[in-house]
Amino acid sequence: MDITGGEFDGEERINAPRLTVWACLNDPDLLRECIPGCRSLEWISDNELSAAIKISFGPLSATFKGVITLSNVVPGRSYTLSAEGKGGLAGFAKGACDVDLVDDGDDTLLRYRARAEVGGRIAKLGMRLVDSTSTALASRFFSDLNEAIMKRVSM
Repeated sequence: MDITGGEFDGEERINAPRLTVWACLNDPDLLRECIPGCRSLEWISDNELSAAIKISFGPLSATFKGVITLSNVVPGRSYTLSAEGKGGLAGFAKGACDVDLVDDGDDTLLRYRARAEVGGRIAKLGMRLVDSTSTALASRFFSDLNEAIMKRVSM
């Protein structure tokens, strides 16, 4: 079986207090709006969410169903999200993302470091396509999250 993966990191400045950002990062309704291709997202235990997310890697598109687990939780500051999903004939995807929130004046710096791995048909598309798609999806998510938080704060 072909397996490929990569790592990437980034930072998003959010014009909101850290605890507001933290609350939003734990709100499945808000996250569902921000995760590209998210079909469903709901808590199934204190530290697990069930998810279905449609992702396109170049010419290949699949809906991945799986579980997202929160670990290394430091309330109001950081956690690790680990996800694993199966996309039928397309293969599987799994990964983890360390999220840290840092006060910066009235703003919050959201720093992330993510690792992704795919297997099956998706892996045959090549590392460069998988990496660029993963990076683009993460960038879009954090940008959309920032926008959603700004809307919530201004209400």
